[in-house]
Amino acid sequence: MPSEISVRDLRQRIAEPEPPVVLDVREPQEIAIARFPGAVEIPMQSVPSRLGELDRGAEIFVLCHHGMRSAHVAEYLSEQGFTRIGNVTGGIDAWSLLVDPSVPRY
Repeated sequence: MPSEISVRDLRQRIAEPEPPVVLDVREPQEIAIARFPGAVEIPMQSVPSRLGELDRGAEIFVLCHHGMRSAHVAEYLSEQGFTRIGNVTGGIDAWSLLVDPSVPRY
């Protein structure tokens, strides 16, 4: 079962010496508007065919626009045997509102 992480907690975690992977599952046109720095970018529909690009042992937090698509992807990854998976609640929109207002909202 995937965990949940707030954007504020994610900000702290990515500043640690061994940060988690942030998997951005938004579409390329969305990422072009509001990029999450350092994220692995795999659109939601491409995740099944690109599982090999993800480290099964890594801690991975999945991000989308508001947290719905990422919740589905986090659940899917968990079903595929990934054990350290979490969903970023509120997505990039919450990141912009609560952490980094320089990230555009859309």
